[in-house]
Amino acid sequence: MEEITLEQVPRKIRDLYEKAMAALERGNAGYALNMLKQVIAVEPLFLLARKNLRIAQVKALLATKPTAMTHQLASLKGTFTMMGAQGKLKKDPKAALNGAEKLMELDPLNLPFLKFFAQAAEAADLSEIAVQTLEIARPYFAKDVAFLRLLARLYIQTNQPSGARDCYAAVAELLPNDQTAIKNLKDAAALDSMKSGGWEQKGSFREKLKDKKEAILLEQQAKSVKGDSDVDTLIAERLRDIQREPQNMNFRRALADLYVRAERFDDALQALEDATKAAGRTDPQIERTTTLIKTKKFDSAVAAAKAAGDEAAAAAKEQEKATFLYEDAVQMVKRYPNDLQFRYELGYQFYLRGQFNEAIEEFQLAQRNPQRRTLALYHLALCFTQKGQLDIAFEQLQKAASELTLMDETKKDVVYQMGVLAEKMGRQEEAVAFFKEIYSVDIKYRDISQRIETSYQKK
Repeated sequence: MEEITLEQVPRKIRDLYEKAMAALERGNAGYALNMLKQVIAVEPLFLLARKNLRIAQVKALLATKPTAMTHQLASLKGTFTMMGAQGKLKKDPKAALNGAEKLMELDPLNLPFLKFFAQAAEAADLSEIAVQTLEIARPYFAKDVAFLRLLARLYIQTNQPSGARDCYAAVAELLPNDQTAIKNLKDAAALDSMKSGGWEQKGSFREKLKDKKEAILLEQQAKSVKGDSDVDTLIAERLRDIQREPQNMNFRRALADLYVRAERFDDALQALEDATKAAGRTDPQIERTTTLIKTKKFDSAVAAAKAAGDEAAAAAKEQEKATFLYEDAVQMVKRYPNDLQFRYELGYQFYLRGQFNEAIEEFQLAQRNPQRRTLALYHLALCFTQKGQLDIAFEQLQKAASELTLMDETKKDVVYQMGVLAEKMGRQEEAVAFFKEIYSVDIKYRDISQRIETSYQKK
């Protein structure tokens, strides 16, 4: 399924979507829900709109403080809709999905409705939509094994093994003696490592899984070292392994890791350079690792200078490190212009240097990466703030906040900055409301206690 992004939808639909989000921020959920349904009717593959529709539905339900009886009554009310939609699963899956959407309107946290929605989305070849809906509901079914297994299976189906790994880890924690749960977790972890490592070479799943198990074993060996002699022994073993199997990338990566543990950074970098030559092509994962090793080398030099009491040398190395990270980010984007992770890293380097227009350009591209979207929006807001464009900055934070369902560290940063901007724009009551959101879950976050106490003193 080819997802449609905000930049790709027609201008009229984009305007309608943005009006819906503004209404949602103002607390007008009913108005927002109606507009979001109109958006999805025209652009069913606009997943961001679908996600926010579901979030709005969940918020509207939670505002009523639902009980078990609420879900039971919804099940009764949706009986005929469910039966009608089930009858269309094979012949007209899209009609079945429309019926499932009506069930979500009734109760987006009703477990039978959620399971049927996932079934209908799969039948309509829109498994990504099923994943999206179950992700939003997951905090409310955190200990439901059947729910977690369903979501994990959909993650695998949509090539998101990291999500499957997290779900199976939760299942394994709930069922510590269940061998199926343990096996599922191991397989998902292996698939996740394969994907993150960019394993594009030919070969069967079993061959790749065997290769991954070898990599895990090598990593465990490296972690078990207790002293210099252990490291030296393992380095000698890996060198012999490489001599025997020069094309085995696991041995070369393991050798580089051992060199880093021994703080032999130049040897580690040479091992990765040799790995690239052996592979016969550049690899963005190896290049990322190379950057990390060079950064560790700088950090080690800074620590050594500070330990020797040479603050000037430490400062010089810190500056050298900053220059390296900037120049490296520029080069990575030149080599991999379509890698949005590198775009984000370059944007961050521009931001640190006060080059806000250049940073904005990179963050606007990076926000298309689902793994970096929220942070890209957050840093866009910081850039616009530095340019004095507070209203535009606030809009970026609104987008980020609307896509974060849990008050984790990222959402705290986003909501805090919303409060700071509201305060700067003279919207004091709104600012305090944002600060209270954080204060209610984390009293030690930054200066949140002081801000809340000051607000009460002013009353």
